[in-house]
This record gives sequence, C-alpha cells and structure tokens, in this order.
Amino acid sequence: MPTLTSSAHVPVALARRTLTPFGLWVFGAAASAPLVVLAGGIPATYATTRVVALPLTFLLVAGAVALLAVGYTAMARQVGHPAAYYGIAAHGMGRGAGVAAGLVALVAYNAIQTSLYGLFGATVAATLGGAWWVWAGIALTVVGVLGVRAIVLSTRVLVAVLAASLLVVAVFVLAAVGRPAGGELSWAGFDASGLAVGGIGGAVAFCVAAFMGVDAPGSLVEETTDRRSVGRATISAVVVLGGVYTLTAWAMSVAVGPAAVADVAADPAVGLPFSVLARVGGGWVPLAEVMLVLAIVTSMLAFHSVVARYVFAMAREGVLPAGLAHAGTGTRVSAPRGGSLAQTTVAAVVVGAFALGGADPVAAMFTWLSTLGAMGLLCLLLAASAAAMTAPAAVRGRRPGLWEWRLAPALGVFGGSAVLAAMIGNVGSLLGAAPGSPYPYLLPAIIVAAAVTGGLWAGHLRSTRPDVYAGIGRGTPTTHAVPDTINVSI
Repeated sequence: MPTLTSSAHVPVALARRTLTPFGLWVFGAAASAPLVVLAGGIPATYATTRVVALPLTFLLVAGAVALLAVGYTAMARQVGHPAAYYGIAAHGMGRGAGVAAGLVALVAYNAIQTSLYGLFGATVAATLGGAWWVWAGIALTVVGVLGVRAIVLSTRVLVAVLAASLLVVAVFVLAAVGRPAGGELSWAGFDASGLAVGGIGGAVAFCVAAFMGVDAPGSLVEETTDRRSVGRATISAVVVLGGVYTLTAWAMSVAVGPAAVADVAADPAVGLPFSVLARVGGGWVPLAEVMLVLAIVTSMLAFHSVVARYVFAMAREGVLPAGLAHAGTGTRVSAPRGGSLAQTTVAAVVVGAFALGGADPVAAMFTWLSTLGAMGLLCLLLAASAAAMTAPAAVRGRRPGLWEWRLAPALGVFGGSAVLAAMIGNVGSLLGAAPGSPYPYLLPAIIVAAAVTGGLWAGHLRSTRPDVYAGIGRGTPTTHAVPDTINVSI
C-alpha cells in the first residue's frame, strides 16, 4: 500500500494514541446529542407524524442502523483512514467511488453541523433575546477555537456535557413513569399495529436523523489507541442511544397518554419535555435548558472535528488543495488546523447567507440542512456496507468473519434501503413543504450531484495527475513514519 506525503515530502499524520475506546464512544454519542433528540426531535415527531408507536419505530431503526454499522466499522478498522467513507469506498468499490463518497460526506457532515447553528441561535434568542445569527456567530467562534486545539480538549468538553445530558434524560423518564397519565403505564407505543399508519414514513425518517453522528468514531481511527475499538464504540453507541431514544419516546407518551401525545406535543404552551421535568422541581427545568444549549454546541463540535479530518485527509493525498492539510509545524499534528479553518469558513458563509436572506433558523436552516445531512449519511452507510461485501481479500484480512463481512452488511443494505426509501418518499412532509412541491426533492438531487462531481473529479485526476489518483484512499502514513505521542489523556 503506497504512502503519500505532503507537499514537502514528509508524512503528515494526526496524533496517534490520543483517544481511548471510551473517547471514541463519547464522540459518537455526543454527535447524536440525546438531549436535543428529547427536547426537539421526539416532540416534533409525535406532533408531525402522529405515530403512537414511535418507541417501537426507534427500536426497529436502531436495529437497521446497527446492522449498517457492522460493515462500516469493519472497513474503517481495516482501512484506517480519517476520511472514513472516502477511504472505505476507495478500497472496496474503486478510487472514483472513493472521491464520490468523500464529496458526499463533506456535503452531509457540513450540512448537519451548520444546521445546528440555526437551532442554537433560535434556542438562545428565544430565552435571552437578540438576533439568532448573533448567537450563532458566538457559537461558531467557540467551536472554531476548540476545533484547532488538541482532540483531547474537545473530548473532555463532550464527556462533561454528555454525562449531564444523560442525567437530565434519566430524570425525565423517572418523572414521566412516576406519574403516568390515567394512573397506569401504557405499552401502546410498542404495539406493532401502530406501525400501519400514514405517518410511519416520516417517523422513520425522524428516527434515522436522530442516530446520525454515531459513525463519528470511524473518522478518529488514526488517533485511537486501538483500531478494533472503532467497531465496539460505534455499535455500542447505536445500541445505547437506541435504548435511550426508545425509552424516552415511551416515557413521553406515558406522561401525557398515548392518545393525547401528538396533540400535546404540538402545543407549544405545554412545552414538552420541560413540563414533565417540572414535576420533579429542584431546578431541573433551568438545568435542562442550559444543558440543551451546551448539547447543541458539543454536537456541533463533534461534527466539526469529523469534517476537519475529512478535509485534512483528502488534502494530504492531493484530492483537495494540499494547503488544507497544513497543521502547523512538525509531522505529527494535534489538530487538523487547515480542515478546521475550512469548516469554520463554510459554516460562517452559510449562516451569513441564511441570515441575509431572512430565513427562519429552525424551519428553514435547521430542518432542511439536517435532513440533507441525514439522507447523505444514510446513503454513505449503505455504500459502506456494499463496500464491505465487495472488498478484496487484502482489505478483509486473514480471517474475515462471515457475520461482519457478508451477513450483517447484506441485512443492513436490505433494511437500510427500506429506510432510505421511506425517507425520500416522505421528504416533503418531513420538511413541512406544501403537498406536491418539487423543492424537497432538491435534497436527494444535491447528494447525487455531489457523488457525480466526485466521480468526474476522480476521472480528471486519473488523466492529469495519475500519481494522485493512484494514492486515493491510500495516503495514511505507516505506523512508524511519524512519531507517536506518549500521553493518552482520555
């Protein structure tokens, strides 16, 4: 496997052995942001789709995502590339597919990360006043500053916020089941007949969006203490978050009653889930409000870190401008500064465009961009599973397991394709667009356009820069080419 170098012909690598398996897990869970799903995603899903069986839907979607994650993490572990989907597709489906996947990943991750600035700005402005874009600009500055610092600092911030967020979620569940509507617990949320309703496609799409971000550990493979932990961290994040989301969706329906949960969730005067937390007292509501804001910031930081690594890794190979792989002096870098600054610039431009256009930060910016990102990442998970099934023996290793290289990816492609079809088929209602509007279908068109552009760019590189083309997905320095760091902090 050839090793590409920077423009100075010196291998440039991310700081190895700086993230433990727990640190990887935290990145995946924090990117998904459980408290954001509780406060925003679950009430919105009940209100929009009126699907009572939302807990069961979360459970089924978690199973599909877990199956997709098996092939993805198997490939990520073997390839060991910071631009995970790019490297996976390049090794399993060809170099052109690798560049196509890389551009789709950049579009999807940037879309999700930038969408959160709209949510953050609107949330803070509703409480403290002021223009949403001012608060978004403050958050952008904070994320940008943390993004160019060592990954350990970001991980410490994510650990603290994630722990407090999960505590708030646990208190919410206890408050809900401790005082159920009608005086007894209802299990209607797990009734399979509740899946045969009109809004199930939209509910599936919302559930998929809730899990996006759990694939973040795959982009940190160059910095982990153990590549094998990427799979455990990712799949355990899916399992844990699947349980959390299923439990909280059920608890919300229990708190107000399954028959009334859609109407209550749609009423802003009620204020789910904070009205349920208020039953506990003791300052839990203001704590939850503060932690919600911080959870949005840490989710942005996690996605920012992933985008920065994609830009760095693709620039290191010459697929993107080589200057973006610059990360200060030395050959071992603590943070991909070029990629981080590029992501901050993109986010600033998009936030500025939405602000100048007078767009609604939640209904337009957050909803549309996050949907675009979730759709793109689901496509990439499907591609990664397909790549796992077609990967050559040199990639799969000496003793490839039938489960992780054949059965799980095949099941994941089957289930994931059904989920993607439901998502695309209900994209209009998901975005709140008028019936018959063609605009929602711009989102899958953008994903296709990014993939086609990537393929065309790969073809251009093949004819004009064959050395760069030959190294697509293969530019990770060998283990001993760059000095390792000694200290492992988290």
